[in-house]
Parts: sequence; structure tokens; C-alpha cells
Amino acid sequence: MIGPFSTIHTPKNPLRIMLIADYEHPFVYRTSFPQNIPEIDLVLAAGDLAGSYLEFVATKLTCPVVYVHGNHNNEMLIENGIPREPGGVINAHGRILDVAGLTIAGWGGVPKYREKGDGQYTPMEAWTGFRRLDAQLTVRRLKKKRPVDILLTHAPPLGPHAGQDFAHRGCPEISRFMERYHPKLVVHGHIHEYEGKKHEYISPEGIRVINAYGYRMIELETTTSSESVNTALAQ
Repeated sequence: MIGPFSTIHTPKNPLRIMLIADYEHPFVYRTSFPQNIPEIDLVLAAGDLAGSYLEFVATKLTCPVVYVHGNHNNEMLIENGIPREPGGVINAHGRILDVAGLTIAGWGGVPKYREKGDGQYTPMEAWTGFRRLDAQLTVRRLKKKRPVDILLTHAPPLGPHAGQDFAHRGCPEISRFMERYHPKLVVHGHIHEYEGKKHEYISPEGIRVINAYGYRMIELETTTSSESVNTALAQ
């Protein structure tokens, strides 16, 4: 069985989080992974990763693996001629999830930059999608559930990590979400090393923004949550 979620360990403080995006990193994609590294509490995959790679990570770790799709349409796998999502991982696109003691909002894809191609959205589609996230968060607030800890996206927000070309520009709706909800952390992909962008910065709202390209390990201070790490799997 892919992704042995029944053996998920109790979340710690701080949480140790692995970030991956855009590039199947050889440090991760190896037989001996994850030997000789500290225990990982959560994996956040920020798009443009093959479904087979996501499944590999899920088989190697006992923590949740949460992902959003990118714009290369390579997350889906073909089985007997039928496309399917990768197994053992959690698709966060357009959802608010409670995972590993954290609340995670997800939004995959990028602002539309060419006529054809999957994983792109128009300004209206972004506006509509984020209004749906707003609605989910309104319900959570009425139920007195914890606010958003992490926003996981493929495209970057406006600002220092936005690409210099039209295809890699920042998404205004991501920035609006940050301004409104103040998550502790925003994790995105899409901006490759050739862009020469720094790995992270602090936004004007005090939010830590990280480009997950390749492979990174971070720690995140958090408060203890009584919500189950398996909530997202039951939705």
C-alpha cells in the first residue's frame, strides 16, 4: 500500500518540513532515501513533479505528502489507458486541509500565458477559485477552527520571486490571499534556478515566502492542534 498513513507519528514543535518542486532531485530520488536525515513531519510539493516521483516519496516516508499541480500536466499517471492521481498523496488544489497539526490552503497552476495547455488559469478563474477558498475559511471561522498556517501554490505571488518573463509572473490573487489571511508560510514553485531568485524572503505582512524548487528542508514553529492529521484523507 502506498503511503502508510496509519503509522503517521505525532506532530512535533517545530515541525520539520521537506519542500519539493519542479525538479526530481537526485538526493531524494534514490534507493537509500531518507537514510541519514532527521525524521520528516510533512512534505509539501509545489507542482511540476511527475506522479511517479510523488508516489516514490510517499512510499519512502511515513508522513503526509501534500501537493498541488503545476503547469506541465505531469502529476497524473496513466493506468490501463485511464489517467489517475498519484496514490498515497493529498491533492490540496482548491482546498483547505488539516494535516500534521497545520491548516494548509492549496492553489495549483499558473496565470494563463499561452492559448493552449493545462495547468493555467485566467484572472476570472483565479478570482473564482480563491473566493471558494474564502468560503471554506468562513465556515472554518464559524466553527472556530484554526486559521491558515500555510499557503501552498505553484505560481509565486507578486513581489521578489515573480519571474521576469510573462510565463513566470506572479499571481495577484495569491498576494491578496496573503494580505487577507496572513499565513505563517507561503510555499511556491515555478521559479527555476536560472531565474537567479533568492530562496526565501519575508513579505511586508511578515510572511515567510519560500521557492521550493528542487529540494529543501525547513522547520516551522507551530501550536499544537487537536485536529487529526488524517482529517484530509477522509474528505
